[in-house]
Amino acid sequence: MSAQFKSLNFYLLLALDLGLVVGAHWLAYVTRFEGMAAPPEQIHYFVTYLPYFAALKIGCFFYFDMYRGMWRYTSLPDIINIFKAVTVASLLMVALLLLSHRFGGFSRSVVVLDWFYTLAAASALRVGIRLLYGAGWVRIPFTGGGAVRAAAHRCVLIGAGDAAEHLARDLRENASRGLEIVAVFDDDKAKHGRTLHGLPIVGAIATLPYWMRSEEVKIHAALIAIPSLDGEGMRRIISVCESAGLPTKTIPRLSEIADGSVSLKTLRDVDYKDLLGRDQVQLDMDRIADSLTGKVVLVTGAGGSIGSELCRQILRFAPRKLLLLDASEFNLYSIQMELEHERRFAAYEVLLGNLQDSAWLARELDAHKPQVIFHAAAYKHVPMLEVNPWQAIWNNVLATANLVSMAVERGVERVLVVSTDKAVRPTNVMGATKRLTEKIMQAHCGGPTRLMAVRFGNVVGSAGSVIPLFRRQIEHGGPVTVTHPEVTRFFMTVEEACQLILQAGSMGGRGEIFLLKMGRPVRIADMARDLIRLSGRNPEKDVEIKFIGLRPGEKLYEELITEGEDVVPTEHDKIMVLEGATCSLPDVDALIADLKSAADAMDAAAIRTHLRSAVPEYTPE
Repeated sequence: MSAQFKSLNFYLLLALDLGLVVGAHWLAYVTRFEGMAAPPEQIHYFVTYLPYFAALKIGCFFYFDMYRGMWRYTSLPDIINIFKAVTVASLLMVALLLLSHRFGGFSRSVVVLDWFYTLAAASALRVGIRLLYGAGWVRIPFTGGGAVRAAAHRCVLIGAGDAAEHLARDLRENASRGLEIVAVFDDDKAKHGRTLHGLPIVGAIATLPYWMRSEEVKIHAALIAIPSLDGEGMRRIISVCESAGLPTKTIPRLSEIADGSVSLKTLRDVDYKDLLGRDQVQLDMDRIADSLTGKVVLVTGAGGSIGSELCRQILRFAPRKLLLLDASEFNLYSIQMELEHERRFAAYEVLLGNLQDSAWLARELDAHKPQVIFHAAAYKHVPMLEVNPWQAIWNNVLATANLVSMAVERGVERVLVVSTDKAVRPTNVMGATKRLTEKIMQAHCGGPTRLMAVRFGNVVGSAGSVIPLFRRQIEHGGPVTVTHPEVTRFFMTVEEACQLILQAGSMGGRGEIFLLKMGRPVRIADMARDLIRLSGRNPEKDVEIKFIGLRPGEKLYEELITEGEDVVPTEHDKIMVLEGATCSLPDVDALIADLKSAADAMDAAAIRTHLRSAVPEYTPE
């Protein structure tokens, strides 16, 4: 039995519809014959045909699913559906009259009036239900006792576009969310003085602090409803709200809405990703699907920041099997549980092990036969690897050499190596080892395996990112430690980075090094100030910023290309490709052997000497 037939509301609405159908037909006669002063034969027609007409209309209402909707959310598509149902019912009425006695003396005006009154009544009933819910006069009953509604938080809405309309409507219809909008602000002068769902659009966003002082109203928060806002725009609005003494919340970015991971009506705190203002990535979905759909895909470092997000993005393209490889038991368990319980994806295998273990790696590659490999596993912490350079050799260089050579031997279709902007003119061991992994990849080109690398900057919120550290320092009251007042870095979100990695992986195959467009570099000191403001505090006044000096191996700024590399645009507007000199396999093998010996001996000086030989642009401090 359908769930709708078990609902008391269904039978109540059905009874109301039946009453309206009868009333509409009666009103059609009253209108046509001026107060029901109709000839006796017309009264006969009314009594005779009313049961048939009512049955036809209710039947059409069922056919067009008019009893499946949630009428407190009635919208234009629902009204269109009512129009279809009533029109079809009226046409069936005409067909019945023609078949019975070609209309005879039945008034044609009654049919037209009946159609109009039924349409108006059915629409008015459902719109009325929505209005009653929206006004708070009707509430959904709770089983097991009543519910006490908390006092609503009074808010202002920033933005008066489509997104703001959706949010305002949702908050009006769902009073249980405890938010009440009292005014709207938007920079479009054409909207000033108008209303949005009855809410006044007061003026420009910059006037918010003055309005609050003039109105002397108690406002608890500002809700930002502009999903297309760029970083500069978000900073401006945050500054205005800060001047007004208001905490802020925002709806998701366009990229999050497009992914389907969140709803437009979701409210959250403003975070640093909003201030970056990165544009939504446009992907060639068909091209990526051709490279991933139905394939066995291996992700190394699958439990890390980049690796785990790659796994989430790959799921969209329905791989036949996803191989999760990581040396960290906890990280591997975390992504496994997420895929199984949150993503409902079971076609995976967990591979706990180290890429330096040649025998183990060969066994796993032979057993699972991956067709596509994303190599995201690496050590990335610059100061730590300066102190422990042998770990960088073992985990970055030797592991990559093992993986790439074995993948080529087994005819893997594609191998993509995740690199970094620190590989450009490196001043540290980590950057030099990542540049060497690019050369290792290029040295194995020429066969059927398609090899490539992707180079990009820092990822917001990743395990090695400075942002989590800043947040913890702010929570403890400071100070926030910054290495140098002028230090800058490139930043992008982990979602954007992984989307572009997948796109690049579908494009390359001849040893290319792809470069993701990172936008403008960000001063770390400015980032610290932005994060302090987002926490509701004032930089320097509430939380101190302390400059501690550059750490071993760090540069004031990062670069994305090095001398001798030519930047060539690709068909994707956010991806460029670097075409530089490749190196021969024997040279690379000899360098790897020397580096392995130095690493096994934990000889830091020898490691740096061999790295300078392998990467001439490497200039250690």
